[in-house]
Amino acid sequence: MGYKLAPFSSLLIANFIILVCFGLQGILIPLRGGIENFSATLLGIIGGAYYAGYFWGAIHCPKVVQRSGHIRSFAVFASLASITPLVHAIFPNEYVWIALRVLSGYCFAGLILVIESWLNEQVDNENRGRLFGTYLMVTLLSLILAQLSINLASPATMTLFILTSILASLALLPVSLTSTTQPPLVKRAKLDLKVLWSISPVGLVGCFVVGITNGPLWTLGPVYALDAGLDFQGVSFFMAIIIIGGAVVQWPIGRLSDLTDRRWIIIFLCTGASIAGFILVMISGMNSFISLLGVAFVFGAFSLTLYSVCVALINDNAQGGDFVVISSGLLLVYGIGAFLGPMIVSVSMLYLGTDAVFLFTATVQGVFTLFVLFRISVEPAMPAKERSNFAVMSVSQTVAKPLELDPRAETKVKRKSPE
Repeated sequence: MGYKLAPFSSLLIANFIILVCFGLQGILIPLRGGIENFSATLLGIIGGAYYAGYFWGAIHCPKVVQRSGHIRSFAVFASLASITPLVHAIFPNEYVWIALRVLSGYCFAGLILVIESWLNEQVDNENRGRLFGTYLMVTLLSLILAQLSINLASPATMTLFILTSILASLALLPVSLTSTTQPPLVKRAKLDLKVLWSISPVGLVGCFVVGITNGPLWTLGPVYALDAGLDFQGVSFFMAIIIIGGAVVQWPIGRLSDLTDRRWIIIFLCTGASIAGFILVMISGMNSFISLLGVAFVFGAFSLTLYSVCVALINDNAQGGDFVVISSGLLLVYGIGAFLGPMIVSVSMLYLGTDAVFLFTATVQGVFTLFVLFRISVEPAMPAKERSNFAVMSVSQTVAKPLELDPRAETKVKRKSPE
């Protein structure tokens, strides 16, 4: 196994470094913004700016790679990504930070695009599943490490900003020195809402719901945790436990969804996430570290598994469509939601305080549950023998999975049922 994964090692290492870099920025920016006395509303706008940049990058970065090649494009994206955290620390100005977060999102989209397209070029059906699993493990470990890295120094100093800059530059080394052949031209992500709606309304709306609820979680969750009485170390554990919760139940939930109508699993997940969200609102003033971590774990277990089930549902019903093309569109839908969510919650905070983070997510997931119930009442379930196999595709604040590595990308799925 180690031998078969050896050709991918440099790209997996670069991917690990990038995810730690941007994951650390994801928790560092709102904490440092609070120290700079930025309002919660402003922090929400800054958080939404990152996803605006990611959406822009998903559409535009393929053009850059096509024109300049993978290694040179990666060098450009990494250099810009290395500059942005330093400028954050030097110029703690809201307008500068908004522009920098747009640029950071753009750079991250470009960096991941280069790595994923490179991995996709090397993969074949024999090692696809093994590489996909390894990629997911690397992603999980890097994101947890990123949250805990906030404890290495105070967010009030330049140390963590310098560290993220070093990481972005360090990611250049394994890519620049790799001996693997550069892949051919990359494909641009496409967004066709009409087609996606015709395939699965629940899958399409579900991916948007995941984006509009996860966006505020990652950008304003640390602000909620601070207001709930946690220190910086406590905030890092709070955010990390949410990721761990989502990781622990991915496979059990996925296998369960393979055995029944996935829409009922979506209802189960949304109901659980909604209840956990409301509980977080109720206990925010209790100043109980254990209670906050326990409910955060439950919230992550329900909310971070929703994306995988929604993608599996829409893949079940694809009518001769390519899984990769469909999922690329879904990721753009996710990005739109992730951009809007922090904006909406930041305004809500003016009236509801930091509780608006989980009050909003719980309400949206509750409304989505009603929508899914309606769709169940008007559309029959997909026969079990026609369902595709589940694959883990958890979404965090920084990363989308390499869709072409997913074992379901080996074939095109043809279905006739509209749901």
